Amino acid sequence: MTDLFDDGGLNERMSPQFPQSYNHFRILSNRRSGQPLSIATLVEKGLIGVSRSGFLRQPVQSQLPVKQPKTEPAIETTTQCKEIPAMSRTREEPVEVAEASVYRRYAAAANQREAALCCPVEYPADYLAVIPDEVIERDYGCGDPTPYVKPGDTVLDLGSGGGKLCFIAAQVVGASGRVIGVDCNREMLALARKHAPTVAERIGHANVDFRYGMIQDLRLDLSLLEQELALQPVHNAEDYLRLRHLQDHLRQAHPLIEDDSVDCVVSNCVLNLVRQEDRHALFAELFRVLKRGGRAAISDIVSDETVTDEMKRDPELWSGCLSGAYREDEFVKAFADAGFYGIEIAKRVKEPWQTIQGIEFRSVTIVAYKGKQGPCLERNQAVIYRGPFKKVEDDDGHTYWRGERMAVCDKTFGLLSRSPYAGLFDAVEPRVAIPLEAASSFNCQRAKIRDPRETKGHDYAATTDPAGPTCQLDPDCC
Repeated sequence: MTDLFDDGGLNERMSPQFPQSYNHFRILSNRRSGQPLSIATLVEKGLIGVSRSGFLRQPVQSQLPVKQPKTEPAIETTTQCKEIPAMSRTREEPVEVAEASVYRRYAAAANQREAALCCPVEYPADYLAVIPDEVIERDYGCGDPTPYVKPGDTVLDLGSGGGKLCFIAAQVVGASGRVIGVDCNREMLALARKHAPTVAERIGHANVDFRYGMIQDLRLDLSLLEQELALQPVHNAEDYLRLRHLQDHLRQAHPLIEDDSVDCVVSNCVLNLVRQEDRHALFAELFRVLKRGGRAAISDIVSDETVTDEMKRDPELWSGCLSGAYREDEFVKAFADAGFYGIEIAKRVKEPWQTIQGIEFRSVTIVAYKGKQGPCLERNQAVIYRGPFKKVEDDDGHTYWRGERMAVCDKTFGLLSRSPYAGLFDAVEPRVAIPLEAASSFNCQRAKIRDPRETKGHDYAATTDPAGPTCQLDPDCC
């Protein structure tokens, strides 16, 4: 195995290959059945070394006990909707596929366009007009989540790459909003930062900030970590323990993205590149940074069947947004498991982008909301489901029968009055409102039909005149 992550002594203060070095250290520490290796042992046996800048790196002559790769004859490059009959390419360890191959491929794609990394997506021409051609040419995505961005939003783009999605969102949110792009690829960040001033000048406001971090660990600012490591490099196991404490300190004291700080999280064909063991943390982070009432709009590639382990070990298929794809039903479930509600498949491309060994890969866009957490309080509210189905069930198991006045807690009453449910229910307010401080606990575990007298009051006995004249031409005739 070659020294892919050696800084070559290019910089005495900080390694220009820091993301590769750091990620390769993550690879080494998880290589054997997911169990961390002793850092002291790794250094002692020469399995890792320390570069001149002090960062952990892989030695030129690595002694890691890996199998010799088998190389099969090359096959024709996959095109849209074309089947690949058999696997090829060099096999690598799954963890290395998920990080090292992704970094290498996208670093190269930041400098020279790679058509195989993208599938056809249409964006509004007026938004593209202000974006430099170099950014558009080096954009790699599978969908457009920006229609779910609103004026004034604070937007976070996960895996912002060259910045195209951020530059579109910057125009949508306007001068009163702001956009944050997060990426761990230096080359892509450099591309985005290079053109940010040009876009700001063309749209009349500078509201985009590109930050260096990993989307599955949005608390850790890699720029700050890099600065600290340049001053206090890792040489031994004791240094490694200090590094762990340093990371925890940076996450708590200087988080890259604050809790509950974002109105809308967007991403375009990036989540599938995150290694399997980090995906629970990825969705937890996505949920953490959103404000209550915030939303996620995620475009990504999904598969219709479970991807084989053989395909997952293929570095080109993984870095090409294919073998790391979520199965489509599991992708939706991941949002629910993270605590989202109102999860909707906003767009699903009918024809597959690619088909490999009979497995179809296509683009979907999922929209999901944060805000169902909290106490359930009784305020005598009800909702009436309009139809067309006989009944529907929400993410918490509440059943709503068509035409029935269903009792709901104050929290659910508010959720069903907003997107994505707005227009599906009629909201029935009580005649006399119950103050929040006087509200009792509501049992959300069972479906209950609300008696009209609960909302009107049991002593309600009003009699009213007709709401208006029955004869429009002669109001005095009746």
